[in-house]
Amino acid sequence: MKIQELAKKTGLTAYTIRFYEKEGLLDSRHVRREENNYRNYSNEAIERLKLVKKFQGLGCSLAELKEILKDRDTNMRTNLEVIEWIRQKISEIERKKDELDQILGTLNWMLEYRIALINDPQKARSMLPVRHSD
Repeated sequence: MKIQELAKKTGLTAYTIRFYEKEGLLDSRHVRREENNYRNYSNEAIERLKLVKKFQGLGCSLAELKEILKDRDTNMRTNLEVIEWIRQKISEIERKKDELDQILGTLNWMLEYRIALINDPQKARSMLPVRHSD
């Protein structure tokens, strides 16, 4: 299949697919060059790219993606190593979630303060920290 058809089937752009190929996420099982130098993608490329999207959705970096796909192709990691990687990924996502919760709290406070400035300026003043002059 041509790149535009693969892009349509995976929800990725042709540019992204070419980038992944250049980075080695797709190999000779997934893409071949025809005599006219056009790329011809196999059905395996669809599943491979869906897997890439899935792991990107988990917050995996390009380096992690390469490692995951290498392991999937060769089964080099032990089950315990995979379990440890999963635990690390969970910790990383929990840290990011905590950071986002803090940002969300700040944005909610800012919104409440700005609405109070319009509707109840006295309430808005009471929301600000007390300053002490020395």
